[in-house]
Amino acid sequence: MSEVAAMAGQAYMRQLSKHPLRTKAITSGVLAGCSDAVAQKISGVKRLQLRRLLLIMLYGFAYAGPFGHFFHKLMDKIFKGQKKGKETTAKKVIVEQLTVSPWNNMMFMMYYGLVVEGRPFGQVKSKVKKDFANIQLTAWKFWPIVSWINYEYMPLQLRVLFASSVASCWAVFLNLKAARSIAGASKNA
Repeated sequence: MSEVAAMAGQAYMRQLSKHPLRTKAITSGVLAGCSDAVAQKISGVKRLQLRRLLLIMLYGFAYAGPFGHFFHKLMDKIFKGQKKGKETTAKKVIVEQLTVSPWNNMMFMMYYGLVVEGRPFGQVKSKVKKDFANIQLTAWKFWPIVSWINYEYMPLQLRVLFASSVASCWAVFLNLKAARSIAGASKNA
């Protein structure tokens, strides 16, 4: 089994080297789909909602993977020439948490409401207004540690893979939060 895993890892690294953007997009899409399947099962669905799963995969493929690819390249350019170490890592984490973290959470919430749920913009806007601050504050308790590990220990080409893997867990949280919010809105209607 370990031989098969090693061969798969080598094949992945070859693809990552030859086609970095495509490989990161596909990986992010697959991981997003897996996280949605887990979230659906945890929330108690008897049968997976295939449309929802595919739309979440599309988000990972078309947005999360490519965005992460270009963002980490940009961060590498911004901090090029700075001495590696804890101070530079801290600066990267701060920049990411003040810019990309809120942006990505907002994008996911908007995409989920508008595309996955098919809700009107006004409803999605209200939901974002109600839930965004809580989600972002929770993100700031979790993601700085992940970002620190990513910048401190991961080579540039593996940062999107690492972040996407952890984001799978985060997406389960966001999916379950969205499902709870929908359930609460249904009871109040």
